[in-house]
Amino acid sequence: MSNIDNDRKEEQARVESLTGLIINRIETLREKTGGIRGEIVDIRRDFWDDVTVNFEDSAESAETFASMKQQAELLSERERSHRHMKEQLATLERLKTSPYFGRIDLIDEADPDAKPDVIYLGVGSLLDDSGEEYLIYDWRAPVSSVYYDYGPGPVAYETPAGTIRGEMTLKRQYMIRNGQIRSMFDTGVTIGDELLQEVLGKGSDAVMKTIVATIQQEQNAIIRNERAKLLIVQGAAGSGKTSAALQRVAYLLYRYRGVLSADQIVLFSPNPMFNSYVSTVLPELGEQNMNQTTYQQYLEHRIGRDFTLEDPFTQMEYSLTGMSEKNYEARMDGIRLKSRAEFMERIDEYVSTLGESGLVFKSIVFRGRKLISGKAMAEKFYEMDHTVTIPNRLRSLSLWLLKELTGLAKLEQKKKWVDEAIELLDNESYAQAYQELSGKKRFTEQSYDDFDSERNYLAAKVVQEKFKKLRRSVKRGKFLNVPAIYKLFYQSAGTIQGHSNVSDQWELIREITLEQLLEGTIPYEDATPYAYLKEKLEGFHTHTTVRHLFIDEAQDYSEFQYRYLKRLFPNSKFTLLGDFNQSIFAHSGTGEVFHTLSMLFDQGESERITLYRSYRSTRQIVEFASRIIQDGERIEPFNRNGTEPTLTQAASKEDLPASIAERLRMLEKAGYESIAIICKTAAEAKQISEQLAPIYAGLRLIEKETVTFEKGNVIIPSYLAKGVEFDSVIISDASEEAYSRESERKLFYTACTRAMHELHLYYAGELTPFLQK
Repeated sequence: MSNIDNDRKEEQARVESLTGLIINRIETLREKTGGIRGEIVDIRRDFWDDVTVNFEDSAESAETFASMKQQAELLSERERSHRHMKEQLATLERLKTSPYFGRIDLIDEADPDAKPDVIYLGVGSLLDDSGEEYLIYDWRAPVSSVYYDYGPGPVAYETPAGTIRGEMTLKRQYMIRNGQIRSMFDTGVTIGDELLQEVLGKGSDAVMKTIVATIQQEQNAIIRNERAKLLIVQGAAGSGKTSAALQRVAYLLYRYRGVLSADQIVLFSPNPMFNSYVSTVLPELGEQNMNQTTYQQYLEHRIGRDFTLEDPFTQMEYSLTGMSEKNYEARMDGIRLKSRAEFMERIDEYVSTLGESGLVFKSIVFRGRKLISGKAMAEKFYEMDHTVTIPNRLRSLSLWLLKELTGLAKLEQKKKWVDEAIELLDNESYAQAYQELSGKKRFTEQSYDDFDSERNYLAAKVVQEKFKKLRRSVKRGKFLNVPAIYKLFYQSAGTIQGHSNVSDQWELIREITLEQLLEGTIPYEDATPYAYLKEKLEGFHTHTTVRHLFIDEAQDYSEFQYRYLKRLFPNSKFTLLGDFNQSIFAHSGTGEVFHTLSMLFDQGESERITLYRSYRSTRQIVEFASRIIQDGERIEPFNRNGTEPTLTQAASKEDLPASIAERLRMLEKAGYESIAIICKTAAEAKQISEQLAPIYAGLRLIEKETVTFEKGNVIIPSYLAKGVEFDSVIISDASEEAYSRESERKLFYTACTRAMHELHLYYAGELTPFLQK
């Protein structure tokens, strides 16, 4: 083992040398980039001056084409060079202040007597001036995996050429800031606690940071997994699931450069605010962001025009506050029923009956008149071969409708309204008509008084323009009345009656669902079944180009939703990140949903990694929160000490705002820049916000519509706080009145685990039973 004190001076000299090299390259690249940018501007400006344009004959046209092609290729090459240099500049800028964070010395098994190869790891690669030797290796390079997976001793790592074996003689970590080594230490298998302490001891930020310097062995297994088609990551709150997933995206883009692009990766996140929170991780690593959306946004894209779609947070608010409302238990039962795979089977059975009868079509109406009735469409549809699938029959029906519209358009040209429309045409339209008719040699200039020809031509133009919308609607399949078909599913009393696993309250569930559908609103629990029915009828809109699908807060998805997503992304590998101790939605179940999902993949294609160690919170907060949930003792806190969580009882509910405001002042005085008051519901968050406004300024109320996560002090509902973290957390109401139902235990746990450094709980009356023990 090398002597740290003796090596420090030499290591600092190396950092300074590299920093100087990087700064020189940045200056050189900036000059070159500026020059190329100027060339691009000149080429674009002078493009047509430098092209010989002559179309007199075929030879001249060919020469013109060749000249244009040459200029376009020159411009494209200059733009590619400019892009490449910009990427190099971005990498050098990232390396400038902190060139690397780790070092490993390796002896290749094939040459055990040779001197060790000294390998330095950073957020990007750096070659020497010859372009042959690596001064710094990218953290994603094959050899870099040794740093995360091994300590000194025998090692092995995979490369495109095969497995390389050898011995690690040294593993060293650095904290380099602004070109100065602040700390340097040799370590064993895991990334040393010193570096983690420094990173985790900092305050939270408005955006998630990269963790490449502190990736743990179990996280590295997630990041570099290339085998599994379904990778399930079950991890405790604060175990680094999401961070590892984002580094995984960066690794995949590096590993499959030129084959995989960012737009072939999709992340489903829990809410729009979370997208803002993780938006900078990949750009910090020199990669483009993948496509990010929420499941709700995807559903709105597919069915938003058919119904007003309830969002999951409105459903959550109802489940937390609607206990006294009529039919509450029936709706809760319905939410659970509609989340199961069995309900998908009932939709499948319903669709099979629609192949024989029952489809509803919208009449094509023009100027208040039915051109083609829905009844005529139904007759035409059911005349077709019943062995042909519904989507294929609908495509045939679409072609028939377009042909019918062509005939009807000719009849429409004779109507009086067409003459009125022609009279309102401008001179330009008449001139265009004359030119086109002349070109077609329908008449000569001497016969231009042939008003019949002119009128027929203009009438056709007018009607064609008016029929465009009808034809476009037919091509998009809008003639099928899917909302009415879905309502019929609930209007048929015996649709799923008699099946096993059907709720005893099916009749009531059916009635309250139908009532909402008839009002034009679709409950969130019906959104996926409806979207599935729509796809089954119209044909699945599959995303075949997407290669990787990442789902965060995966425990909040139902069996039905997973089966639906598997159909939509047939060529994707799935990476699911979840914690069943944070299952807060009414349809959330146990790990069985992941077991069901794994059955959708072939045997051996699924892998599961469990993360037990929690890094976000201090040891005291982790130990406190782990007592709330079952099997919480399995969660391992990272050994970072802090203050014990506090429980404060107020004399009455009216006294709570003043107590909370006093705590806010204390925390702000202690230097915390990110403090969250976490309330159970949105209604409570709004009430607390109004109560605190006169006595404490500067609090931002987070609502479901909030799309950006900003650093500062906030009031936030518990279910919107998932996935993010704060320096300090205040639970505004930890009373029995707020949290007493077993279904709220995991919600309470989720709220408590948002705190990094301090956790303070307030209540009036009796304390929640989750803490009484």
